Amino acid sequence: MMDVARAAGVSHQTVSRVINRPDSVRPETLARVQAAIKELGYRPNLAARALVTDSTRMIGVVTTGSGFQGPASTTSAIEGAARAAGYACLVASLPEADRAGLEGVLRFFVARGVDAVIAVASQHWAADALREIAAALPVVVVADGLEPTARMHVVSVDQDLGARLAVGHLLETGREQVVHLAGPQDWYDAEARVRGWRGALEDAGLAVPELLVGDWSPECGYALGRRLADEGLPHAVFCGNDLMALGLLAALRDAGVQVPGRVAVVGFDDIEGAAFLRPALTTVRQPFDELGRVCLEVALRALDGEAGSAHSIAPQLQVRASSGR
Repeated sequence: MMDVARAAGVSHQTVSRVINRPDSVRPETLARVQAAIKELGYRPNLAARALVTDSTRMIGVVTTGSGFQGPASTTSAIEGAARAAGYACLVASLPEADRAGLEGVLRFFVARGVDAVIAVASQHWAADALREIAAALPVVVVADGLEPTARMHVVSVDQDLGARLAVGHLLETGREQVVHLAGPQDWYDAEARVRGWRGALEDAGLAVPELLVGDWSPECGYALGRRLADEGLPHAVFCGNDLMALGLLAALRDAGVQVPGRVAVVGFDDIEGAAFLRPALTTVRQPFDELGRVCLEVALRALDGEAGSAHSIAPQLQVRASSGR
């Protein structure tokens, strides 16, 4: 850094600002220092900077559901937001997730000196492990319905609201019997969608059908569709995610059931390609890019000492052909 400062005719503090806060440097000085950096091939020594600042500028990001649209998209958005803010992400994925595996990842993060942890982990069993690690460093958890603690922040898309938007739309199209194919009930987000579905029906004075619980997969949606075709069709099915809705649509098509003529279908997530299904899938869009940005912003505020709190983002209903009157 001193070599760059001499070559550019500035102080080493100015070089530091160019590297860390370029917006605070005058354009002509910025250009001169950047030219010297390029000419000398200078690269900041991150290990040395971590010793001086007591910060590695690294965020540990762990996801326990990387095989599904929501967790994967959220993790990608967090990584992009972190990079834009000058942070690197140490990402760990647990496709076969359990508490022991999560605890091992968290120990790995601590050993690598991450400044904070962001966990895209909506399962109940993950909460206790994350509360414990929050005693050592700031933690942000993506899970709707989880209560924050002094050092654990919670960020989520409002799943209850998303479910109410979906069911309210179906009721507006004249469907009064709305069955819900839910995700696993050890997921906070799946529970919140059930609450929204049930609440919307109760508010409308309608009967609440039996809850159908799935596993997020299209195979599960297909099996349910065949079962409904054999045992009796409701007016509409609100699926806990788009993958189950995709399987359901295939089963109804194979059984000769018209969608939306006989049964309306609504999904959740707005996965890539949902608009190109036949019929195009009505679904609840989760703003994953915004979710990732908020997670990173909350993590940085936590590093500044902000106490744990909850942050919620509103989803949007995307109305397409699968829910027509």
